[in-house]
Amino acid sequence: MPGDLSERASTGVVGDVSADRVRAHVERIVREIPHRAAGSENGRRMAEYARDALVQADVADARLHELPAIVSFPEHADFRLETPRRTEIVANTLGHSTLTGPEGVRGELVYVGSGAFPDYEGKDVRGKIILTELSYAPARHEKQRIAAMKGAIGAVMMNWGHPENEAVPFGSVKPAWGVPTPDTFANEMPQIPCIGIARVAGLELKELALKGGAEVWLRTHVENPWRPIQITVGEIAAPQDSPEPEDFVLLGGHQDSWPGEAATDNAAGNACMIELARAFAARRGELRRGVVLGFWTAHETGTMSGSTWFADTYWDRLRANAVAYLQIDQPACLGTSRWATSSNAELKAFHSRVEKAVVGAMPTIWKRASKTGDSSFYGIGIPLFHGEMTFTEQELKDTALATLGWWHHSLENRLDKLDWALMALHLKVYAAWLWELCTAPVLPFRFAPVAEQITTRLAELAPAGAAVGLDGVLARAEGFAAAAGRLDAAAEDWAGRFARGAGDEDVARLLNGAMKRLSRILVPLQSQEKGPYGQDPYGYTPQGTMLPCLYDLPALAKAEDGPERWMLATEMRRRRNRVADGVGDATRVIDDALALLGKG
Repeated sequence: MPGDLSERASTGVVGDVSADRVRAHVERIVREIPHRAAGSENGRRMAEYARDALVQADVADARLHELPAIVSFPEHADFRLETPRRTEIVANTLGHSTLTGPEGVRGELVYVGSGAFPDYEGKDVRGKIILTELSYAPARHEKQRIAAMKGAIGAVMMNWGHPENEAVPFGSVKPAWGVPTPDTFANEMPQIPCIGIARVAGLELKELALKGGAEVWLRTHVENPWRPIQITVGEIAAPQDSPEPEDFVLLGGHQDSWPGEAATDNAAGNACMIELARAFAARRGELRRGVVLGFWTAHETGTMSGSTWFADTYWDRLRANAVAYLQIDQPACLGTSRWATSSNAELKAFHSRVEKAVVGAMPTIWKRASKTGDSSFYGIGIPLFHGEMTFTEQELKDTALATLGWWHHSLENRLDKLDWALMALHLKVYAAWLWELCTAPVLPFRFAPVAEQITTRLAELAPAGAAVGLDGVLARAEGFAAAAGRLDAAAEDWAGRFARGAGDEDVARLLNGAMKRLSRILVPLQSQEKGPYGQDPYGYTPQGTMLPCLYDLPALAKAEDGPERWMLATEMRRRRNRVADGVGDATRVIDDALALLGKG
């Protein structure tokens, strides 16, 4: 079946999409609606533009949803080096930074590398101002959180790019994901003033900080108000007589932006979504599953408030019927040469096969999707994937890990940073991915790779987890791995039967229902410390690991006997139980489905 679908897609919807139409949308957006800030008039205008474009594309029920959110309107920052010499430095206040007041803050400058926990080893930053790199390892939000935990009174984040890069970055530092709850407002909002500076200035400060004795002063200018914000949603429904008309693929990307054109981020992504909507609406009669489109906002200055509201508000339908979430953000950046996809592992075999058929001999890379961008649907259990071209390892090394281009989040993000030949390639990949998910009789998900990741992580944690009975969880995970192999084999078998014209729709619905239930169990387990009903802070350090709820197990093994260890052990036992239940429940879903399949 996969080959049949690829052939149909290549002569159908993949051939229908046009980079020229995408370009026309991008040029109009950046010319007529620059600085599409959430909570601003241009933010509303962008939402209306997306709605009108969907209506023109014959997308049903295209509409705006308005909601209240805490957003941010940062301005310039006043910043100067005071010792060993006095120098004024151009800076931007970062979104959701705290206000310093007119007196500002003054302190010794301490360089902390990327700003992750290990970078603070041997450093005392209490009462001092930290200088950190702007890479996403960790994200700005987590850099701020860690710096505040360590006692810093301010943070200076130098831009990435080549050493001579003079672009001054924008960005947000609000860890709390979405509109805050009483708990996240009290515990996950920014605690210190944060500013961004150009890389060329930052490298000079780094040299002085490493010598010791450098002192700086900064003053922030920012408003962090509650404002009404707007998202745009539309739907291309499958025919009611299709075998699974209620199911759909969620296609999303943010439509808000920082000042300037923000051509790559994310006018280009929005234009791709509009073009895909046009092409799929024209072929809605061929779909087995529909497409729901979400143009999110408050991604930049609200930490995913728009997509989080949609997840919370439409939870029931998303949980029952969403099969996967394709996120489009910053496609076709100039100078990129490799195709990179991040995904939950059950999607890897599917998207890797499809993208290889489109990109040919081009190098491709993959990594496990973490909770970045508008990945607000992990709690529901919707598997996520996103793909776009990226730079080579050497280019990333030379630009301080500028994964999204040296111009990212700056006024330099203009139309000239887009490669239109690459845009055509991106569109073909996105259309081929979406087509297969919307038309495949048997969903092309495979769970053996998920089982492998879980068992590998549990084996790594086994020595530290002995005190809480992790060996029993590992045994359950090995049982799940065996069951996943049986399910994958059944899915492959029935996909082949459909390709030969010998499929059974009752079997397809049985297998697809089991796969959706597995994702509902496993995606939150793989991807969130807080579980299904919360949202981890943006860039949260445990998110870099599989099974983030077990991140603190190694600390338990090192802790001395006493109250702190006893409390941590209690927490880790409960989290151990969560993982045990998850893999056990997943195994039962497979066993029940295969038993019914055997009876058929």
